[in-house]
Amino acid sequence: MIRAAVVGGSGYAGGEVLRIIAGHPEIDLVQVTSERLGGRPVASVHPPLRGRTDLRFSSREHLEPVDVVFAALGHGESSQTIEHLQAAAPVCIDLGADFRLRDAAGYPRWYGWTHPAPDLLRGAVYGLAELHRAEIPGAALIASGGCLATATILGLAPLACAGVLDAAIPLVVEAKVGSSAGGSQAGDATHHAHRSGEVRSYAPTGHRHTAEIVQELHLGGSAPDLAFSATAVEAVRGVLITAHAFLADDLDDRDLWDLYRSRYATEPFVRIVKSRTGLHRSPNPKLLSGTNYCDVSFDRDPHSRRVVVTAAIDNLVKGSAGQAVQACNIRHGFPETLGLEFGGLYPI
Repeated sequence: MIRAAVVGGSGYAGGEVLRIIAGHPEIDLVQVTSERLGGRPVASVHPPLRGRTDLRFSSREHLEPVDVVFAALGHGESSQTIEHLQAAAPVCIDLGADFRLRDAAGYPRWYGWTHPAPDLLRGAVYGLAELHRAEIPGAALIASGGCLATATILGLAPLACAGVLDAAIPLVVEAKVGSSAGGSQAGDATHHAHRSGEVRSYAPTGHRHTAEIVQELHLGGSAPDLAFSATAVEAVRGVLITAHAFLADDLDDRDLWDLYRSRYATEPFVRIVKSRTGLHRSPNPKLLSGTNYCDVSFDRDPHSRRVVVTAAIDNLVKGSAGQAVQACNIRHGFPETLGLEFGGLYPI
């Protein structure tokens, strides 16, 4: 069993890490920090932990030595305190954006700040196991991917990595996301009167997750460029991406099945959902609430070389905390699915 601390455990992502760890047979949670809620019982903020932990929030200034630190801080915070986090644990898993990009020049462009620890970026491993499983076991610093990026990458990886896309035509991706992606602190954009009943395009261009997608799918140059947009919808959890990809060659549906099956046949948390009949014929984030699954599908346009790819996840689990625990399992030699077996609820 390993000892773990969650730094910044008062928010939604931190709370999901706590929920998952509470049922994990090989992780002992010993500390949860919050600078805002110091001294309060953790279970008073995260109701799923009632009766499951007696821990209280403490300050990260007094971080105890552990085997792994999960950092669930705001973007730009973990890189400011990374030396302190790494002094407490040999493995740091960051749920924020601070170590996702390998090129420090991307941070001023996409996040509006200069990275304070650029030397650490090259050694950090992007935490998406489906792409970096071989690198995670030796990593000291693991960066969980963003939720919109995770769904997009998993949806498009079979096509991008096989080199079958037309480089002359950009990938066009529209991502829809629930309100929990905005974090637990209330603001104008999450105020009920503003959010209820709404479908709002909040980042038609320039969304910061674009950088991760381009990096991980090796887009640009001899591969297609990316046109990415994000829309807020009236849901609490969930991401659904719809991607329009154009093929360089005239592949048929059977060829596409071969690409997706060969990529994901042995992946424990990626499922191809593509049925001809029934109500649930394609990925639906509602059905994935609380799970670490990503459901993907593809539809070949018979009138062009366009493939419409859809992918769905729970933004707080596969798009954040579940991805982090999955990487933690791999890093410490545990079964990859340990603590992540929940299959969802239906109806919900």
